[in-house]
Amino acid sequence: MLVLFETPAGFALFKVLNEGKLSKVEDLGKDFSTADSAKQIVKLKAFSKFENTSEALEAATLLIEGKASKGLRKFLRVHCENETLAVADSKLGNMIKEKLKIDCLHNNAVMELIRGVRNHLAELISGLAVQDMAPMSLGLSHSLSRFKLKFSADKVDTMIVQAIGLLDDLDKELNTYAMRVREWYGWHFPELTKIIQDNIHYAKSVKLMGDRINAAALDFSEILQEEVEAAVKEASVISMGTEIGELDLANIRELCDQVLSLSEYRAQLFDYLKSRMNTIAPNLTALVGELVGARLIAHGGSLMNLAKQPGSTVQILGAEKALFRALKTKHATPKYGLIYHASLIGQAAPKLKGKISRSLAAKAALAIRCDALGEPQDNSLGLESRLKLEARLRNLEGKELGRFAGSAKGKPKIESYDNDRKKGSGGLITPAKTYNASADSVIGQLSKSAIDEDTPELAITDKKKEKKEKKEKKKKEEKNEEDATLQPDGDAGEEPEHDVVKKEKKKKKNSADDDDNLDAGEKKKKRKKHADQEESPELPIKKKGKTKKNDS
Repeated sequence: MLVLFETPAGFALFKVLNEGKLSKVEDLGKDFSTADSAKQIVKLKAFSKFENTSEALEAATLLIEGKASKGLRKFLRVHCENETLAVADSKLGNMIKEKLKIDCLHNNAVMELIRGVRNHLAELISGLAVQDMAPMSLGLSHSLSRFKLKFSADKVDTMIVQAIGLLDDLDKELNTYAMRVREWYGWHFPELTKIIQDNIHYAKSVKLMGDRINAAALDFSEILQEEVEAAVKEASVISMGTEIGELDLANIRELCDQVLSLSEYRAQLFDYLKSRMNTIAPNLTALVGELVGARLIAHGGSLMNLAKQPGSTVQILGAEKALFRALKTKHATPKYGLIYHASLIGQAAPKLKGKISRSLAAKAALAIRCDALGEPQDNSLGLESRLKLEARLRNLEGKELGRFAGSAKGKPKIESYDNDRKKGSGGLITPAKTYNASADSVIGQLSKSAIDEDTPELAITDKKKEKKEKKEKKKKEEKNEEDATLQPDGDAGEEPEHDVVKKEKKKKKNSADDDDNLDAGEKKKKRKKHADQEESPELPIKKKGKTKKNDS
């Protein structure tokens, strides 16, 4: 078994003389108590020395990432054939096993063995003194820390993160200070707030004017336009504000100086941010702009972290609260986050903002990966992607216009008119229909149908009268038959008394039934007349005519 040990001077390989002692991890510390005992356990087999500091720095940075340098790989290929290699880093052991096909070992016994070798390194490696090792390790640590700060991809974009954070803070402070100037000076000249909308112009005007009485004699041409200047001078004469002293004006002017100095520093900081963004992320800047790109990098933590995110994550970056609230309440998830402030999404119609944001996020993810991992630092990819997105936006807007103009394909359908047209002539096969003006008159139809629907009781009484008439006809026919069968002699044709009495009783009963039916029908007619008089004045007149006919 061989043990790989890294030193500031180079790599060392130690041969384990007694592998049986590795089974007892607790006793390894006692075995390395002295240099002589340590020499009985391990022995130096080979040593690879670094030629200069840059080689040592390269090997150290690769070992931190779990990788082996070219010198280390050559060294292991020469001296580790058919041997098991004990390493202090399991990640490095896996890489050596994959690339060099050398069996590696990493456990507690190996760590105790390496600790013992470190304690007696000067005795185990001849020609390497302790006084030489200390400056080597110190110089290597310093150069390694400088290399990390200078060349680490994670540290390059920290300037952008800090600059955009400071820019947002300056905007808040500027807004607060400007509002304070307006409120403070508004007691003296309240009309000026509505006349001058810009905060910087307002602060410059207040600083130049001081008391509003001085406005008529001053020249504001360098600050304001002619119309605004005339309005300020006119309002200063008729202002309703209170009078303030010189001490108050001095404090207000100092606050105006603070606002103006902050605005100047903000402009400088924005120029610095633009230059840094064009240097570090040119493709992302060309696609979404400096401010949106810087906010995406700051929200992601670094450019490398942002490059690891898919396009769907870039699309909703900054809308995490809305996303998790929508998932919790089972509502629609947000379509965009920080990317909403990009100019391409601002140009799109409200219905197309979701589609354009998805396309823009996909292109932005590609641009971020090109900026973070690509070697050529130019904005060709970002400009090409922007042109494609603008073309897609115009295409989507054209589809929407076609959909509103006619059919889904943008052309109105007129087959129904073409089918009725004669071939070779402009006229139609079927003649044009004339308008029937009498069809508009529906008053009589409505009244009849209303009467029929509203008077079902009258229909019932009419049926009863028809039945009664049929009965009377039958009775008349029976009488006529009886008269025809009568004999000429009155004595012979006389009926018995009891038959006559029965017939009279039947007549009385029939007459009583008829009277009852008539009374019930008249009562229902009276009720219906009273209800119809309340609803419409026309119906009772027609009903009266009908009832008179029925009575007759």
